[in-house]
Amino acid sequence: MATFQDNKTIVPVHRPDLKEKIFFFISGILTSVPLTLFIGRFTDSLCVVWRVPIFYATLCSTAIFAPLIEEFAKAYPLFYRHGETERSVFTLGFLVGLGFGIPEFFIYVLALGVSIPLRLPGIFFHAASTSITAYGIATKRPAQFYLIAVVLHFSNNFSALFGPFWFIGGVAAVAVTYLLSWRLYRKTSERIVD
Repeated sequence: MATFQDNKTIVPVHRPDLKEKIFFFISGILTSVPLTLFIGRFTDSLCVVWRVPIFYATLCSTAIFAPLIEEFAKAYPLFYRHGETERSVFTLGFLVGLGFGIPEFFIYVLALGVSIPLRLPGIFFHAASTSITAYGIATKRPAQFYLIAVVLHFSNNFSALFGPFWFIGGVAAVAVTYLLSWRLYRKTSERIVD
């Protein structure tokens, strides 16, 4: 186990091993996906109860509530952590998002018939957006980076409502999410998160 020395105090640095990384990946599947589906049922019914035209109900459900719920549900497993560095919290966030993105990919491809190339970027989009929130958790600014992830997710989902126009707004939202995630990863350090 590595140590971090600050003002003559030695603090053990916890670096997640393979078992813990697998735990967080599986948490994306077993915790985040069901939590999203559970909360999503209530918000979907809210959007329909208001008796608005179908486009607005879809906008409410897909573009507004889904990003809020999914980004929270994906970050939820990150509250189980102890003594990790900024970089390890970021990595665990990426793994949780990846665990969320893979089942969503299969749902869209196998159950809804969406093409594989169209849904493939979504796997890494979820990993990247969750790592953005994880960076906020690691740097003690969770709300700020959660909202950034939500806005990027909203932009992607909102663009998807317009079919082929997704290739303009959606691709840009996905690209910005990937690039921001990479930039934040490079900013992380081996500093311990309290």
